[in-house]
Amino acid sequence: MTTTSPDTSAKTTVALLTGGRSSEHSISLITACGVLSAIDTEKYDVVAIGITEDGRWFLTDHDELKRLTEGNSMAKFTGGEHQVFLPLGAGDTRLRYMDSNESVTMGPTIDVVFPLLHGPFGEDGTVQGLLEMADLKYVGCGVAASAIGMDKHFMKIAFESAGLKVGPYEVVTKRQWDHDATAAKQRIASLGFPVFVKPARAGSSFGITKVDAENQLDAAIAEAHRFDPKLVVEAGIVGREIECAVLDAPHGGTPLASFPGEIVVNEQAHSGFYDFEAKYISTTDARTQCPADLPEDVQAKLRELAVEAFLALDGEGLSRADFFYTTDGEIIINEVNTMPGFTPISMYKTMWEATGKSYSDLIDELIQLALARPLGLR
Repeated sequence: MTTTSPDTSAKTTVALLTGGRSSEHSISLITACGVLSAIDTEKYDVVAIGITEDGRWFLTDHDELKRLTEGNSMAKFTGGEHQVFLPLGAGDTRLRYMDSNESVTMGPTIDVVFPLLHGPFGEDGTVQGLLEMADLKYVGCGVAASAIGMDKHFMKIAFESAGLKVGPYEVVTKRQWDHDATAAKQRIASLGFPVFVKPARAGSSFGITKVDAENQLDAAIAEAHRFDPKLVVEAGIVGREIECAVLDAPHGGTPLASFPGEIVVNEQAHSGFYDFEAKYISTTDARTQCPADLPEDVQAKLRELAVEAFLALDGEGLSRADFFYTTDGEIIINEVNTMPGFTPISMYKTMWEATGKSYSDLIDELIQLALARPLGLR
């Protein structure tokens, strides 16, 4: 891997972060490949930085990421020749590279960071806080919105406070489970079965189990605890799963919402929900439709509620809102994702394409939003 000389062109220099320390490491690598394929290289110089599972930062590039992820949905980034360091504060946004001999080379000055990181240690406010401290502008939600958007418990509280309809749920912490599992099971049973046991702060359907009876709870909770000590248990809702993408507007304008889209899952293959395999591995067990086959007034309401959910978190940049549309016409917000999958087949990108924005234009708008936004309190 060769180091990058300081940039003297008029291009904007973008540092793209990928990989990371969460269970969604591999998904982040796939997302980065898609963005690197679509970003306008006439306008942007891109420095790709891979973060290993133990948190080290190294230079990488599109070719290496493509080799890693091609045909491998569980790829891991393990490092490279040059480690990357960020200066912290004082307005110095020039990267430092260090080789295996601990020789330090000055890298380019970074104008904006695109943190294509999913899950904890990337989408939960931690990296956002680091970038704020480093005086680096970045794409996406700020510290608080990222943290709330990562936690399914606090996210639901924010939605309820904003007047959005959420489904019945219970929160089970590790302490509660360890001290009185019987009481926790009673609270869960009060929701009625089936329920969905979920890690509170994980994504990409990792650790989620559909539970049809109380005797399945122990195994489901043990599986979710592999990813998070805090769990959210949601009542099963009979309805269609509809998604809607949100893109912020510059200078505090009203955010935009895409046409709503629907993922139709083969219920026999995937227990009736959009699990990891249906999202990222199988090419036959799920299909997408955008716009979703819904009346125009329902589509308009979903778009309105997607923006309301974004604003309820004090969102910035982008989000994807996930809803249930029930058989009696009720719209229930399930969750938002503040850094949704951004691969060439991801719903966020697909919904915006159906609404009239190309992949490249979408990336450009997100970067320009980040450049226009101040750091610090806002």
